[in-house]
Amino acid sequence: MLLDRHDCILSDLDGVVYAGPFALEGAPEALNRAQDMGVPVAFVTNNASRSVSTVAEHLVKLGVKTDSEHVVSSAQAAAEMLKDQVAPGAKVLICGAQALADCVKDAGFEPVWKQNDSPSAVVQGFNPELRWADLAEAAFTLSDPDIVWVASNTDLTIPKERGIAPGNGTLVNAVATATGRTPLVAGKPESAIFTTGAKNLKSSQALVVGDRLDTDIQGGNRAQMATACVLTGVDTVESVLAAIPLERPTYLLKNLGELFEDYPDIEVSIETNGAQASCATHRALVTGNKLAVSGDSDHLNFWRVSCAAWWAAHPHVDVPTSPEEIVHEQ
Repeated sequence: MLLDRHDCILSDLDGVVYAGPFALEGAPEALNRAQDMGVPVAFVTNNASRSVSTVAEHLVKLGVKTDSEHVVSSAQAAAEMLKDQVAPGAKVLICGAQALADCVKDAGFEPVWKQNDSPSAVVQGFNPELRWADLAEAAFTLSDPDIVWVASNTDLTIPKERGIAPGNGTLVNAVATATGRTPLVAGKPESAIFTTGAKNLKSSQALVVGDRLDTDIQGGNRAQMATACVLTGVDTVESVLAAIPLERPTYLLKNLGELFEDYPDIEVSIETNGAQASCATHRALVTGNKLAVSGDSDHLNFWRVSCAAWWAAHPHVDVPTSPEEIVHEQ
């Protein structure tokens, strides 16, 4: 089965484990089964405003067997990144929530909140209570080019109950506009948060599981880890097919339950005017901008071979690219 190829799972949360306040069907059971088989699971979140304990408590309520030591937040990754940038015990200005300050302190630094405290770095993370004055304090501090700037993540939006709201990336951009600077980024889609998770689990063959190509899959690929896109959240088979190289997953899964099934061996070959891919049940042929696929269209192998052939024919695209025509051959 697929999971035999890996020694840990680094899982996204929303769209993989739960949707809003509710667990996705079968997700807690699948994650618990993996752990019972000896494959540890860590949960990777870009939310720097919630403590890892709060995240773990939420997961436990949903039926997942976990604890705070198996949650990796972008706040933790940002604090870990600071270790390579400033001296131990250095003062770090916090532009974010208390959870971010706690991570910075746990990493051996002194959290401060004002430029007058002479910080050596600024770390910025999401906080729904953040004020203009907090952003200004960060900007004033970063006017010194020797001050290190680390952002927990740069998500431009956050899905909320009432719709889409501005994310940490919009707040980071405000400081960037004021200072003309660009931060180091710890969270998705950068690699640091995934390497931190794998390091915590002493893993050498991690599997990153997520529902978003532009954060989970891109970040896992940047970390040179295997990636699995599950179709229980944001992205679809159509968007996966069109993905740019950096956002193409190693595996395409309907849900977490497919971690315990065999994954097909797909053979790929380059043709004169395209490419073809095949497995035991399906075959896909790309000719120019046309994709012809044979096999049961209701089986996910239909899209697995489609992706393999289309990607082989378009290895260097810079923007999402789809076939002009998809033909299902019986």
